[in-house]
Amino acid sequence: MWSAVMVAGLTVAGCGSAARTESPSGDSQQKQQKLVVWDWKSSEPTAAAYIEKAKADFAKRHPGVTVEFVAQPFDQYYTLLGTAIQSNKGPDVMLFNGGGQIRDRVDALFPLDQYVAGDKSRLAGWDAFSKDGKIYAAPVTLQGHPIYYNKALYEKAGLDPANPPKTWDEFAGDCATIKKATGASCFALGNKEGFGIQFFMSGLGSGILTPQEYDDWIGGKRDWTSPHVKRIFELWKDANDKGLNNKGANSTAMFTDIFRVFETGKAAHIIGLMSDIGHWKDFGEFLPPDKIGVMQAPVVADGATPSLPYDGGIGYAVAKWTKDPALAADLVRSLTSTDALTAFYSKAGAIASDTTIDVSQAGPAVAAIVSEIKTGKPALHVALSSKTLDLMGRLSQQLLSGSTTVDKAVEQLAASDRAG
Repeated sequence: MWSAVMVAGLTVAGCGSAARTESPSGDSQQKQQKLVVWDWKSSEPTAAAYIEKAKADFAKRHPGVTVEFVAQPFDQYYTLLGTAIQSNKGPDVMLFNGGGQIRDRVDALFPLDQYVAGDKSRLAGWDAFSKDGKIYAAPVTLQGHPIYYNKALYEKAGLDPANPPKTWDEFAGDCATIKKATGASCFALGNKEGFGIQFFMSGLGSGILTPQEYDDWIGGKRDWTSPHVKRIFELWKDANDKGLNNKGANSTAMFTDIFRVFETGKAAHIIGLMSDIGHWKDFGEFLPPDKIGVMQAPVVADGATPSLPYDGGIGYAVAKWTKDPALAADLVRSLTSTDALTAFYSKAGAIASDTTIDVSQAGPAVAAIVSEIKTGKPALHVALSSKTLDLMGRLSQQLLSGSTTVDKAVEQLAASDRAG
């Protein structure tokens, strides 16, 4: 439904927030005069309009309550949050990535089901912020891992940019042609933080696993002995060994150094993001919109059916220790109001969770992404716990450096996943 709404380009009625009932918090502003929010977004210039719209929406109903945003550095965010959780004291509202990062911490969060019921049909991406049938955060963005490609490099190499390769063999062949004609590497890859393997697994995984294997993986029935699962890590190592990646992938940061490699034409492809960084709008600062392509994962194994990997991206949750959960939940609703999310999309290029926002004027890359939402599936790496993802990051670096083998890496990951 979201795809149909977006492609049709329906306008947002009055660009206003969705209709809501009065806050269930009653005289909550008499109990609590201030709410503190932790995130890593509010200090970014592209998020300024979004934050202001959200604050204005909240102030209409709670004029006596001050809202303070404290932007934390992303590379330290979950460590700082862990300290707050251990002390049972910290912010009232906090931002989370969807998947393992929030699911591993739901014991410190307040379930939001009763407060966000009116937003369920308007917003998408709830599953990434849910556990055991309960919702712990409201989605702000949809996040996924499209494979972007530089159409200008395809043209310089004599390839048809309107028809990107469909299989891995075709893909590798086109990469060799591009390398010879332009000097550009095939992939822009940054794995200094160990994030590159997450993008690789989710961006290419639907071209490797069968649909049943894919669904089983997301559903928690992960078969780490499957040759196709092993193939993901073999391909990760093989692509680097054969020179498909830029040099120094293990020493190049994902955020944001590697994106510059793609934007400046030093690599023909990048497995990027859908929303607010390393995405279509970010790349548009260097590449004309009509030169930014989006392709499906090339088919590596027979029986695979490529699909767009996406989930709820980031979302705001309420701490269990907050004095007034209803008041904090109402702030979360303001942070996911249509006015606020429209501003986030307009300024930051975020693919917002709000299904009513019109993106028809955003360009061909967004049109390609949106057209695949209907048949998309959750990203493979989001199904893993944060501990397993941390381990996968370390092992991915060792695979690129040659200090471990695929068999040993998969064995360790399987053990971690079972323990989790």
